[in-house]
Amino acid sequence: MDKQLLTKNGIAVLRLARELISLRPGQRIETVGDYADKLDLGRGTIQSALKYLEDSGAVKLDARGHLGTYIESIEYKKLWEVAGLRSITGVMPLPYSRRYEGLATGLYKTFEKADIPFNMAYMRGGYRREEALEQDKYDFAVMSMLAAELNIASGKDMEIAMDFGRYSYVGGHKVLFSNPKNNEIMDGMKVALDSSSVDHFILTCYECEGKQVEYVELSYNQILKSLMDGKIDAAVWNIDEVIDRGLNIPYYDLKNPKIFELNEKDTVAAIVVKKSNWGIGGILKHVIDKDFVMNVQNKVLAGEILPAY
Repeated sequence: MDKQLLTKNGIAVLRLARELISLRPGQRIETVGDYADKLDLGRGTIQSALKYLEDSGAVKLDARGHLGTYIESIEYKKLWEVAGLRSITGVMPLPYSRRYEGLATGLYKTFEKADIPFNMAYMRGGYRREEALEQDKYDFAVMSMLAAELNIASGKDMEIAMDFGRYSYVGGHKVLFSNPKNNEIMDGMKVALDSSSVDHFILTCYECEGKQVEYVELSYNQILKSLMDGKIDAAVWNIDEVIDRGLNIPYYDLKNPKIFELNEKDTVAAIVVKKSNWGIGGILKHVIDKDFVMNVQNKVLAGEILPAY
């Protein structure tokens, strides 16, 4: 790294680069005073950092007096390097369904289109992905809007950078039974519970509310086999896998009104970042073409293109 970035102005350069990389030519930047307040730095430090970015050729600014300062041009590759960014890394659920495969494919292709280095890891369990994000192992995590909002409400250092709309995460959750004669959860049943999954935990507990059931703690990838082997009586499940695999297992709609109040937030894929990871949310909004990602996912779902991730 340039020695100048190791001085006291380095942090201002890095943070400003991350702020500016989410903008486009022709857009107005914030004032020096605004950036000073936002980044908790002195005005002189901000001015020096802006001059460094211009001198390095990363950005060219056009000062228009009382109208403000506008971006005349941006060299995104240089700005990317100055921002201290090498490769964007994300983490999402294991792509066990065609819908997840489509989402992974869309994300890879949108970063490829933007010519931004990108890597994706796959991890089961929303709680595990949230912990990995908190530990700075990844720049962003993909989870349901339901899980994202619950994490934020609990005071986590997280924010939603973007979401992809209904049915981008899962096609829906149903309750499955090992005995085809059953159509609702009843007292005495053994019900699967994966505590590592925010969605599964909440939906299962709501559906079993008021029932005397025995929760059987299982990893999500063990649930379906346990159900088919008769080791458990019921499980809340992502219907995508049942449909993708053509499984002959009876399933029914979830019935607890509290679940309806969630407004299908469990079906929405959201990209979550750490609030304290300066500027990463803006960078992702600039890089990720949401419509493009959804178009790719739909083509994978329709079998028009093969998954590639």
